[in-house]
Amino acid sequence: MPRTVWSGAISFGLVTVPIRVVSATENHAIRFHQYHLEDMGRVRVRKYCELEDREVSQDEIGKGYEISKDTLVAVSDEELRELPLPTAKAIEISAFVPAASIDPLQVGDGYYLQADGQVAAKPYKLLRMALERSAKVAIAKYAWSGRERLGLLRVRDDSIVLHAMRWPDEIRSPQGLAPTAVEVSDDEIEGARALIDHMTRDGLQGSEFEDHYTDALAEVIKAKREGHAPPEAPEQESPVGQVVDLMSALEASVKKARASRGEGEGEGESDADVYDLPTKKKTTAKKASAKKATTGKTTAAKATAKKATATKAAKKTAKTAKSTKKAAAKKTPAKKTAAKSKRSA
Repeated sequence: MPRTVWSGAISFGLVTVPIRVVSATENHAIRFHQYHLEDMGRVRVRKYCELEDREVSQDEIGKGYEISKDTLVAVSDEELRELPLPTAKAIEISAFVPAASIDPLQVGDGYYLQADGQVAAKPYKLLRMALERSAKVAIAKYAWSGRERLGLLRVRDDSIVLHAMRWPDEIRSPQGLAPTAVEVSDDEIEGARALIDHMTRDGLQGSEFEDHYTDALAEVIKAKREGHAPPEAPEQESPVGQVVDLMSALEASVKKARASRGEGEGEGESDADVYDLPTKKKTTAKKASAKKATTGKTTAAKATAKKATATKAAKKTAKTAKSTKKAAAKKTPAKKTAAKSKRSA
């Protein structure tokens, strides 16, 4: 378990949470000492008093502020701890803000805040769950190492993390650092997006995110300790062809990214096409086909209706003709009977 860096309390509103602060990170880098190359004697930095011309121990050393060349004001650690500030003994939350509103340049080292005793367990959990459900981070002030600092509190798993922050006026403006006006084509942007797509990962897992420098340095130290020659650096792959423009660089990078993920030439998406969108022509053709089919159906329906009407009219005409013929047939005998009666008289 890492040692306690600081102890105090978190304060928000009228709620106080006693906590202990422990480091949330660790350094695995290999450290070197300084040696005199001629005889390999250790080179040390010693602290000397200019007036007494002797080395002094740590417990003889204190802090002081230089007002002028001949005037110093000594300030003890106890006086720093007893500063008349609410943040001297507490991490005082000032506001809650969306995490996206924080500039990553302001965020520094991280520390775990541990509940100090059973009394602190409930308010600690209350603050953690409230932060988690609100999807916000807390901005706080606290005083460490002789100065008041700005901090960010967020949730990580079941713990609250404190990140040291820089004050807004400590962040330099990037004005004047942007390149002069240049033109970037849509094809180049799409090519860059295709490369981003092929280089996207779910998280920071895998050998790509391991400290290979430290491993290589450990191998060198091991070889020298055992009396062997240090391992040689692997030969760098020579480029197949010279990249002459930005698009060529993007295409080559996409191919390399595919190869690193085990994708063949025919697998995945094309070099510059990130999304498959239907073209306007296909949509128009579909609409035209649908319209043509609808028109055909309407025409056929009209023809059928017309044919039915013609048949009905023909039947009606035939029926009328038949009726006329029958009436004529009945009328003829009557005429013949009248003529016969006339002759008999």
